[in-house]
Amino acid sequence: MQFASTAFFKTMKIPILLGRDFTIKDDKSAPKVGIVNEKFAKRYFANANPIGRHVGIGGDPGTKMDIEIVGVAGDTKYESMREEVPYELYIPYRQTTFVLGMSAYVRTRGNPANLFSAVRQTVRKVDASVPMYDMRTVHEQVEVSLVTERLMATLSTVFGGLATLLAAMGLYGVMAYMVTRRTQEIGIRMALGAGRRSVLWLVMQEVFLLTAIGLATGLVSAWGLTRLIEAQLFGIKPLDLMTMLLATAGIASVAMLAGYLPACRATGIDPMRALRFE
Repeated sequence: MQFASTAFFKTMKIPILLGRDFTIKDDKSAPKVGIVNEKFAKRYFANANPIGRHVGIGGDPGTKMDIEIVGVAGDTKYESMREEVPYELYIPYRQTTFVLGMSAYVRTRGNPANLFSAVRQTVRKVDASVPMYDMRTVHEQVEVSLVTERLMATLSTVFGGLATLLAAMGLYGVMAYMVTRRTQEIGIRMALGAGRRSVLWLVMQEVFLLTAIGLATGLVSAWGLTRLIEAQLFGIKPLDLMTMLLATAGIASVAMLAGYLPACRATGIDPMRALRFE
């Protein structure tokens, strides 16, 4: 439940889907009214029109149903970007009996940060004793809400890059050792007429095999571990197909490059020197 002013929905660009917005006439002397979000309306009224229905605040069976629904607003997040859209009831703050604090939202066409000083001066002219704190733009508020996710993303990127680098170095070392071990075989093949493409394909076959085994193992492991990191994701589904494809293509490209360099070395082997290699 939230308490809102008459310009709240317009300022936050939350559409009024049905009914009306709050007005200055919705004060303590007027009948109690409320606006519910779309999720609330679908949950409790299904396909029926919720305008004119009544709800109450309380958990007792005898709670008064004295709040008339006058509007349905669009769904929004509340405390965290990671949380699901809640069932929301908005009450005009003019009809509240107590106020513990208030968050004011101001919309501007320019840079919002440049408006902070003007807001402070305006509030001080009205009442200099009113404390103002934690002033931030909506963009900054979203950034703060996602600070944990951004930290996890940064750490994952760094460790993922290190893991990819180590894998590439390991694959390069394995393929370089394989080329050295098969130097005589490659030399004999080239002496018998094998071309550069044949030698290159000979080496790259093993690269493809190792890469395929590694990717298959990694995809299966990633599929099983997504549930463990699902709570740290925002804007990306745990099994997002495009993300998986891009990650697979990136790792495959790095692996191919790591194997291609030793393969190119193999094509430059002198057959006569290779036959004398021990």
